[in-house]
Amino acid sequence: VQLWESGGGLVQSGGSLRLSCAVSGTIFSINALGWYRQAPGKQREFVAGTAGRAPANYTDYADFVKGRFTVSRGDAKNTVYLQMNSLKPEDTAVYYCNGDYDLPEEGWPGRHWGQGTQVTVSS
Repeated sequence: VQLWESGGGLVQSGGSLRLSCAVSGTIFSINALGWYRQAPGKQREFVAGTAGRAPANYTDYADFVKGRFTVSRGDAKNTVYLQMNSLKPEDTAVYYCNGDYDLPEEGWPGRHWGQGTQVTVSS
């Protein structure tokens, strides 16, 4: 299973970006897909995720992105998006897609990671 992120870049404070993640290497549904981020000198942290089998998907967000970021599944199988609005300089980080066939009992993260995409928010 491989996860591929795209959509990172440089944006001014208050701006928006949309990250995409696509999965390859499996014919099965990846029912848990989410996002983590890692800023320089900091630990990787959970941002948002969606899990479950449609139509019973649920979403979860870190407190620091609630009301600003939205995670959603794409129409294409095994895709997930992260719409990021009202971006702040402290959102600057490498954003990683994370997934698994089902959400582990202990919760996030799943077993599979993407390579990451850089998001830089200028002040």
